[in-house]
Amino acid sequence: MVVTKEAGWVGLSWDDWSDLSEIRARLDSGADPHADLWHEGPPLHLAAEYGSPEVVAELARRVGDVDAAYEGHSALWRAVFAHQRDNALALVAAGADPWRPMTGGWSPGRLSLAGPNPGLFFPFPRDKPTLSEAEIAAVVEAERLIEALGDFGYDGLELVCVAGVTAAEAARRLGATVAEGAGIDGVLDEPYPREGNGLVGATDVPGGCVVSRRRASEVTSADVINRLSAGTVCYAMYADPKGGNQGCSSRNGVVEEWDAYPGGGWVSPDSSADEVLNAFLYQGEAVAYCCAYTGLRLTDARPVLGPPDIWLHLPPRG
Repeated sequence: MVVTKEAGWVGLSWDDWSDLSEIRARLDSGADPHADLWHEGPPLHLAAEYGSPEVVAELARRVGDVDAAYEGHSALWRAVFAHQRDNALALVAAGADPWRPMTGGWSPGRLSLAGPNPGLFFPFPRDKPTLSEAEIAAVVEAERLIEALGDFGYDGLELVCVAGVTAAEAARRLGATVAEGAGIDGVLDEPYPREGNGLVGATDVPGGCVVSRRRASEVTSADVINRLSAGTVCYAMYADPKGGNQGCSSRNGVVEEWDAYPGGGWVSPDSSADEVLNAFLYQGEAVAYCCAYTGLRLTDARPVLGPPDIWLHLPPRG
């Protein structure tokens, strides 16, 4: 019989990462504090993101290196990224280093300056970099954009944010015609528009335009986003009611990324500094993330929810 390192952690729920007696009992029974659990990371990393400071302190006492990295990130990074203030403080008390550079050059300490707990590691060391003017502007814009969009349900939404392109130019690139009159009556109120009816909305916004449609499958195809991104960049999202938000980007007519998760708060070890900051600022804000990715500065949710500036009838695609 093969006994895996995960064996001592079988049956654990996310809530159990806040249960000190449960975690301590498992450790005392031989559960490995260094195990890679379900490709989510070691126990200390999971507790830092999902658990309590008491559990974090217990696990930190049992590991060989409190700053051990998983996919380029320490447990302290995970706590800061998840806005777990008390868990971050528990890790620092256990010896974690807030200033160790990680993905995109960000350290947990510097990243905290962009979040809801900017005073977490004060006094800030004079020899450590703070936020640049551009990064401060990005933080301010994230707060403004998220507030401007507000809260709304967007299951079934297909959305493309296009930088530097007007709605009229988007229509030209797509070979679309403007739909008027009886052809668009009741479209916004139709709960389940017919697949393939080819109607999408396009709206001019500061920085570019938004092309969107509810419960259709015409907007986020590779053909559409590549046409729209000629000479620029666009980011598309489909809010699949069953599979979650699915994102993709295209630059200068070529898909750059597919099967992304906008607003998911995940970064890869090779993410750029800007990608890290956007992922941190727009966690749980998928639509705002799409806008920020392309530099669109919406002032309200109308370009997303409608009515749009113009309705476009897309030609059939082979």
